[in-house]
Amino acid sequence: AAFAGSNPKVGGVRFSPAQTVEGSSSHVHFDEKLHDSMVMVSQEKDGDFLVKVGFLKIMHKYEITFVLPFVQVLGTDICPAPLSNLHLKVTDIAPVSEGYRVKCEYVAHKEGVLHEEMVLCSESNHSASIKVVVQARVMDRHHGTPMLLEGVKCIGAEVEYDSEQSEWQGFD
Repeated sequence: AAFAGSNPKVGGVRFSPAQTVEGSSSHVHFDEKLHDSMVMVSQEKDGDFLVKVGFLKIMHKYEITFVLPFVQVLGTDICPAPLSNLHLKVTDIAPVSEGYRVKCEYVAHKEGVLHEEMVLCSESNHSASIKVVVQARVMDRHHGTPMLLEGVKCIGAEVEYDSEQSEWQGFD
C-alpha cells in the first residue's frame, strides 16, 4: 500500500501489438507526431520503405538524411546496390541504435510528386535487399523557397540542368 500513489508507467511510451511484432504486415509509421517537421519513414505492406522528404525546389541539389529501422535479414553492414539513378545517390550509411542512418544526395530534376528508388543490400547476405522509395514534392522556380524538413539540406542550385548532360554521369 506504500506505493499506492506512484505509477512507474506515467510518461511511458506504449506500442500497440502491431508495432512491436517483427515482420507484421501492418502499415507501420515511425514518429507519428513529427510528420510536419521531419522526414517521414514508413514501411509498406511489401516490406519496402517509403521516405517522404517534403517540398523541394526544382533545379536544386539536396542532402537528405533519414533513419531506417533495423532489418533482420540485412544485418548490420549494408551498402547501396550499384544501380544507376542519376538523381539520387547514396553517400553514406552508418549503423545507429535505431537501425541505419542513410545519407544521400538528390537533384530535384523536374516538377511534381517524384518517386526515386534505391536498393540497399546486405554485405554479408548477398541475396538480402530492401527497396527504399524517396518521395519528394518538387515546386517550380516561381513558387518561392520551401521550408525544408529536418533531415533535408540544400547543398547547391543547378543553374542549367539538362538530364542528358548530368554532372553525375561517369560517377558510378
